[in-house]
Amino acid sequence: MSMSKRYIALGLVLVMALLSLSCAPGNERWDQEINPEHKAGFWAGVWHGLIIVITFIVSLFTSDVGLYEINNTGWPYNLGFLIGLFSSVGGGIRIGRRRRKRRKYDWDEISDMIEERVHKGVEAWLDETEKEEEWQEIAKKIEEKIKKALKEWAEKE
Repeated sequence: MSMSKRYIALGLVLVMALLSLSCAPGNERWDQEINPEHKAGFWAGVWHGLIIVITFIVSLFTSDVGLYEINNTGWPYNLGFLIGLFSSVGGGIRIGRRRRKRRKYDWDEISDMIEERVHKGVEAWLDETEKEEEWQEIAKKIEEKIKKALKEWAEKE
């Protein structure tokens, strides 16, 4: 994304934030002295729940904006507020989250790889020392014991 597009995107976000604050909780629209009997209903509750993150940040710097409109219709406003809140913050419910597939290891493949490395290591060790039949027999016994131990370990899982 180029710099000019970033500035345009930032500008749009700021404009949307300012527009959303024009109908935030604590607005004069819900003031009972100015507009008697005009209370925040269900849809206002949904909107107030959706913009709660923005209103929280703004409420840290001014007392004109609140998080929750106190002049409301009761349970319809509360229901709408909770729906909006869960939609914007998540509420711990992530429907669209993909779960990672656990990779099941093929223990036979792993044991074969370890066996091969041990075999190469023993052969390299035998190359450095004298290649007597006695040493080769010891190397075979070691390989067999390791292979047996690995298979027993893999079968426990």
